[in-house]
Amino acid sequence: MKSAVVLSLIAVSFLLPALPACAQPWQAGASVEEAAVLARGVERCFTAEELPDSIWHAMQGKSYVPNPHIQRRDLRYLTVLHTDDEGVIRVGELVCHRRIATLLLDIFRQLYDARYPIGRMRLPEVYDADDERQMRANNTSCFCYRPVAGSRKLSKHAMGLAVDVNPLYNPYVKSLANGKRRIQPANAEKYCNRKGTFPYKIVRGDACHRLFTQNGFLWGGAWRSLKDYQHFELP
Repeated sequence: MKSAVVLSLIAVSFLLPALPACAQPWQAGASVEEAAVLARGVERCFTAEELPDSIWHAMQGKSYVPNPHIQRRDLRYLTVLHTDDEGVIRVGELVCHRRIATLLLDIFRQLYDARYPIGRMRLPEVYDADDERQMRANNTSCFCYRPVAGSRKLSKHAMGLAVDVNPLYNPYVKSLANGKRRIQPANAEKYCNRKGTFPYKIVRGDACHRLFTQNGFLWGGAWRSLKDYQHFELP
């Protein structure tokens, strides 16, 4: 009798339809068609969850090191959609503090709806958590346990409370006492001229600036001692 039931279940399983593409996990960084987004449902493309084991293990020794300030339970893994400058829809991912997870989902959903261009949104581990490498790649990111550039003070990124958006085209610029400038990424000098016309540039009042600042974030492009045009942080 049991064998007959098992055979019946096997037969039924062959008749069941395969899991539709819209229900299968999407790989971060992949491009997706708008029809697939609509089939899945846009809301299902913007998610926040506790760090999966695979993500947590990949972060060790890279974007995360043991410390007394922030633990795994404090962080959330987000998946979102974004469009690049060519209008291609891509799957994005980032890790942030749980305090701002819902807020960032709302901001990036509105940026997606507005088709505000974001080049890439991958975890720092893709670039071995090398900040210079991911900035050169124009990678938008949030959490990375590291100090402020040129100091020992912890960055807001170390708390998962800061987001760098399109960093290649929105560099960090600081004038030094010797008359030189510190520019990060180092290949972004031509984007320091904010009067120029180029893709991915963040300007005061655009959708990115407006959504972050209206939600309480400070913009590094408004700082006086230096300019960090890519940077939005929550106090």
